[in-house]
Amino acid sequence: MGLFDIFRRHKKKEEEKSAESSSAAVQSATADEKSANTPSTAPASSAIKQPEPVNIPPADSYEEKINPDGSHEVIHNGKEEKTEEASQSSAAEEVSAEPESSTVVTEEATNDESEAAPAQDESVSEEETVEEETETSKDETLSDIDEAAKSDNDVTNTEETPEPEEETETVKKYDRGLEKSRTGFGARLNKFLANFRHVDEDFFDDLEDMLIESDVGYDMAMKLSDELREEVKLQNAKSKQDVSNVIIEKMVELYDEAGQDENPDLTMAKEGPTVIMFVGVNGAGKTTTIGKMAALFKKQGKKVLLAAADTFRAGATEQLDVWAKRDGVDIVTGPENGDPAAVVFDAVKRAKDEEYDVLFVDTAGRLQNKVNLMNELAKMKRILTREIPDAPHEVLLVLDATTGQNALNQAKLFKESTDVTGIVLTKLDGTARGGIVLAIRNELHLPVKYVGLGEKVDDLQKFDAGDFVYGLFKGLVEVD
Repeated sequence: MGLFDIFRRHKKKEEEKSAESSSAAVQSATADEKSANTPSTAPASSAIKQPEPVNIPPADSYEEKINPDGSHEVIHNGKEEKTEEASQSSAAEEVSAEPESSTVVTEEATNDESEAAPAQDESVSEEETVEEETETSKDETLSDIDEAAKSDNDVTNTEETPEPEEETETVKKYDRGLEKSRTGFGARLNKFLANFRHVDEDFFDDLEDMLIESDVGYDMAMKLSDELREEVKLQNAKSKQDVSNVIIEKMVELYDEAGQDENPDLTMAKEGPTVIMFVGVNGAGKTTTIGKMAALFKKQGKKVLLAAADTFRAGATEQLDVWAKRDGVDIVTGPENGDPAAVVFDAVKRAKDEEYDVLFVDTAGRLQNKVNLMNELAKMKRILTREIPDAPHEVLLVLDATTGQNALNQAKLFKESTDVTGIVLTKLDGTARGGIVLAIRNELHLPVKYVGLGEKVDDLQKFDAGDFVYGLFKGLVEVD
């Protein structure tokens, strides 16, 4: 995949993610607006108009008078009212049945009650109307909610399947891990382009210096310079951005060409334990890399065994033992300054007998004593091959990215002395010269299989050329 294809792919993903976020924000705002506009569903009784009470005067405000003709008169607040004797008789019985608290029903009281009755009926009718309106409001609200839910489901069903969370996290880790390299390379490139006027010999001389400072290697810098002489003219690059795009695009093309036959995946055994040896100078991060990779394989459900065959470096066995306990995996150790080949023999026997999936072998890294070191490595490999014919399945060279060209020289020495199958580039987050990846592939033709993008256990990531290129040149390349 070319440079611009990589950037277009990432740009498309970012736009899709941004669109998803905007859509979610719009849906949330719509839901909030509907909630705010929904009528209150407070109990209907609180909105009902209560009937006015009928004021009946107390019993002691009435006075009864018997006329000479035998008729009765009720005096109320100084007013005389005549009633039928039968009615007064009934009223008298009620008064006697309910003393003090009872009330004598008069024509005026009756009239008051009759006047109040229509008001009560009116309030009841009003209550029924409010209840009907409330029920209608509830139905409308439920209908709105159902439509909103249906709309959300429709949106969900029409959306594309989101990218896996793991893939997103990997891109973020490359972005963070390559920040120093991206900033450093970008600063050098911007400084180079600041003096850009037109393409001439001074332009290419400055370009070569800039590339060498970025640790892409002398050979890679010369090759790039030669090919760019024609490429810049061919693409009619005139602006600074055009020139920048051409330079980076050509770097990626050469990187792809140099690794056409490389296999970035680890070679795993078809049956029995997979044996992986780790080589490299002391301080490059071999033991830490083994610990992190053991955690990665354990997380995948593999049964992992470690072999502490670096018996000469003080504390190497103890350090690997700490990682084994932290990862929850087993380890085979030997005495300090003991024979590393003996540790390897015990480890490979145990890996076979107890059916382990993976055996990681830590080795010494005394490059200053090159002959003895290489003899030890050769002896270990003979033992492994004798027990498991295809072993070791991988010999991974661990390099410290912060050492730049020194790491490249170490790689050349180890490659001459042993069959290195791949590179683990550690501490990539701590250097401003990530171009070492391009130099390794161009000069050694060895695949980088894992990279260390931070100090956390899960910051050891399988190398992805597309994510690496995007992380290294993000912000420096413009695409349509």
